[in-house]
Amino acid sequence: MRPGGALLALLASLLLLLLLRLLWCPADAPARTRILVEESKEATHGTPAALRTLRSPATAVLRATNSTYLNEKSLQLTEKCKNLQHGIESFSNKTKGYSENDYLQIITDIQSCPWKRQAEEYANFRAKLASCCDAVQNFVVSQNNTPVGTNMSYEVESKKKIPIKKNIFHMFPVSQPFVEYPYNQCAVVGNGGILNKSLCGAEIDKSDFVFRCNLPPTTGDVSKDVGSKTNLVTINPSIITLKYGNLKEKRALFLEDIATYGDAFFLLPAFSFRANTGTSFKVYYTLEESKARQKVLFFHPKYLKHLALFWRTKGVTAYRLSTGLMITSVAVELCENVKLYGFWPFSKTVEDTPVSHHYYDNKLPKRGFHQMPKEYSQILQLHMKGILKLQFSKCEVA
Repeated sequence: MRPGGALLALLASLLLLLLLRLLWCPADAPARTRILVEESKEATHGTPAALRTLRSPATAVLRATNSTYLNEKSLQLTEKCKNLQHGIESFSNKTKGYSENDYLQIITDIQSCPWKRQAEEYANFRAKLASCCDAVQNFVVSQNNTPVGTNMSYEVESKKKIPIKKNIFHMFPVSQPFVEYPYNQCAVVGNGGILNKSLCGAEIDKSDFVFRCNLPPTTGDVSKDVGSKTNLVTINPSIITLKYGNLKEKRALFLEDIATYGDAFFLLPAFSFRANTGTSFKVYYTLEESKARQKVLFFHPKYLKHLALFWRTKGVTAYRLSTGLMITSVAVELCENVKLYGFWPFSKTVEDTPVSHHYYDNKLPKRGFHQMPKEYSQILQLHMKGILKLQFSKCEVA
């Protein structure tokens, strides 16, 4: 090698060592940082540091990488949620028994999917309900849809009929009493124990129309979880018989209890079974005689029969639909946005915490009378399709 070449090689080696020292030696780091900062100030002429960071090529690469990662994660979640929706549909068609743990796993998966109202899905489903059942015109008995002289068939005991004479006809409203239809935001409040410690009361009370089932308690400590506003509440005639002694010796207690519902409508299935008719009429006359603020309405038996046929085509074949599913169906037709609270037919939460059947007691329904798993799978499908929203856990408190 020529002497000049050897000298160049030596200089190159020294420069490489010096460069490595500058890059890796901790002792030189502060000085190097000061040099870089000074150079940066000169190059940027006082541009704010945050803005310089946003403009830097390295940040642009990082932002692009993050954006790609987030897009991939979003696509994966969308695909997962689509598959979950199909899974629920096939799950609801299973003929073998349901495991509570199966449901809880599905609900855990559903909670990871962002919910968004789907206007087209909602409009299509509401149109199907209106075509079969037409809650707007037919869900309660009125003078318009049931004239004097009608021989009305009972919903369940369909071979039995009741003639609508003037004394019965005058109990009916002239037309459907829901004058502000369609309501914007509606809450359908079930009685599930999941409502305990939910803090959903304030959110429920902000709704334009609140549906409740079977005269549940709404005053005292429970109001922070279940709310106190009520626009319509159903009454199972068995409550009148068992809790209020058929409005004989416990009539005063009944009137005291219902005062908490303000000017709500009371909805009774007077024409589902013959045994319900007398008790339902007694509620009507008790409220009329006491000049109570509440008004009594009766489910139209034809509407309930058509609604049962509608849900039967979707696999719900129980002896009778639950009140919760009936009212949810009505709400979808009467409201633009429907949210369900307290719909939880399970003995525990997804975190394995025990849950009472109702938020006020742990009395279980008659076995075989309703078909809760099938019904609940249908409601889960409506949630996944963006037709209504199910509240699964605690409400967010502002």
